[in-house]
Amino acid sequence: MHDAGAERELSIDKTWDGQAARGDEIARVTLRRRGGGVEILVDAPFHDDPPPPAAPGPTDRLWEFEVVEVFIAGANAMPPRYTEIELSPFGHHLVLRFVGVRNPVDRALQLAFTAERHAGRWSGRAVVPARYLPAQPWTANAFAIHGPRGSRRFLAAHPLPGAAPDFHQPERFPALPI
Repeated sequence: MHDAGAERELSIDKTWDGQAARGDEIARVTLRRRGGGVEILVDAPFHDDPPPPAAPGPTDRLWEFEVVEVFIAGANAMPPRYTEIELSPFGHHLVLRFVGVRNPVDRALQLAFTAERHAGRWSGRAVVPARYLPAQPWTANAFAIHGPRGSRRFLAAHPLPGAAPDFHQPERFPALPI
């Protein structure tokens, strides 16, 4: 995580289990405070995966497509409270709020999100309202997923343990002091 004052940059440059990502896979996510909420800026390679079959907007099961994900958790919450924000290069998004690991209490929340694809990369900008986020202080992690079923690539800013990719480990996310 890179400290830039009122923002933090997370470099998604490792596989989920800690191996170095290929240079053509590295994505960056910048998180900035916006009022009580958070602005998320994505700069990522575009892997030319097909888009979801739905129109851009809230899209269930978005993790099955090319996506960058940001998890923001309340550092002191028990049970864990966290928000998962999934963003696609085609303008689709999925915002889920959890109370307890993998226990969603809100699904497919609306989000101000735009995405553009250009020259083998994509960029996106989302503004996550404060009401979607857990109480501060926050912890966070970011991930990227791409590739065809059977050979999907799961990348992380901060790798997580386990026998298979499991991003729902909010107790292991580093501090997000923005």
